[in-house]
Amino acid sequence: MSTRNLWFLVIPCTLAVAGSLFFVARVHADDAPPFRTDANPDKSLKWYQLIDGKFPPADSAHAISGELIQCDHPERRFRIRVDRDDSQQVSHFDLPLESVMLPYGSIYYHGAPAALQDIPIGTHVHGLFYLRDPGDKTPPPQGPNDRNAEDWEFRRCLRLEDDFSFRARRMQAWRIDAVDLAGKKFTATLVDGGNPVGQTVQLNVTWATLLSPGRVLDIWVDEPSRELATALQLARHRDHVRDRGLPGWIEAVDDEKQIVTITFFDGVDPQLFQELTGIDEKPHGWPFSSPEDDPKAPKGGIAVARECLMTYEPMHDRKGGNILAIDKVPAEVGSSGVRIKVKCCMMLEGFRPGRVVRFFPATWPVNTLPKEEQFFSRE
Repeated sequence: MSTRNLWFLVIPCTLAVAGSLFFVARVHADDAPPFRTDANPDKSLKWYQLIDGKFPPADSAHAISGELIQCDHPERRFRIRVDRDDSQQVSHFDLPLESVMLPYGSIYYHGAPAALQDIPIGTHVHGLFYLRDPGDKTPPPQGPNDRNAEDWEFRRCLRLEDDFSFRARRMQAWRIDAVDLAGKKFTATLVDGGNPVGQTVQLNVTWATLLSPGRVLDIWVDEPSRELATALQLARHRDHVRDRGLPGWIEAVDDEKQIVTITFFDGVDPQLFQELTGIDEKPHGWPFSSPEDDPKAPKGGIAVARECLMTYEPMHDRKGGNILAIDKVPAEVGSSGVRIKVKCCMMLEGFRPGRVVRFFPATWPVNTLPKEEQFFSRE
């Protein structure tokens, strides 16, 4: 079961994490990445700077956590109140960081893929971030006395997830050590979830930076409750993607043959990629109007999208045809490892390498999206 009574969590000073989670690794200089990382915080190195049209290398992002305090879900832009830590000056406590999700950036909530609007304001989240684009001159959000968060330049997010997802992915859970019913407080220790001792729970918290370690928003007290929370979020995610299309970017275009190659992004339930093979034997017609279109082959439509994944008017501006190939490609950060080639009935200006698109298998009904999620006529 899940409860929402805003209990206070007290973590003992002797926080114990079972298993060998902390270790010192000996790394040869030749094997070290040529950029700064959280694992190697050498200030003589620069942080990795993203390259347009390329997925980033593994472990190149910077981890920052905080509380979600604002979001613009159609633009996939948000703010967090950054967690306090020992590296900060007191004057820099609780300042905001503003970021935008990368087009291949993934969001998780309750252990399943999610959209930004699924995460309630006030939820404590964990993120992986990259530096802003060198051409981005947007001023940072300022706190009291015109101060900025120390990591304010990390304005592009690769991954955002709530505490539930963060701990579950690491096979960790909280062991309940003591409960104070009168004071509405309990004491818990973080343990390896693979070897539980006593009752273990998952938590989502709020006010983690103001009332460390915060107030508890939700408690999942057993495995069935956690599985149900994940299943419900997974179903919501699948409906969200089916309504808006599978996100990816164009890897290659053959203008003469009108073939578009798309690599899909990470953060999508793998079951949705299985639906690419579905067959819709309806008569030829818009947006699949090529005479060579095979009604007995999988097909689908491509809608041009912006980097925030917002489309323009997918009911009318998607074009496509037969899916010629569905391939598995080497796994990369941000990539699903699924690539398709589509024979298009018409090539649009937005069908260019590096452009972000959404793909609708022909078996998916395409519905009108809310106006705030369509970029049509805004430019």
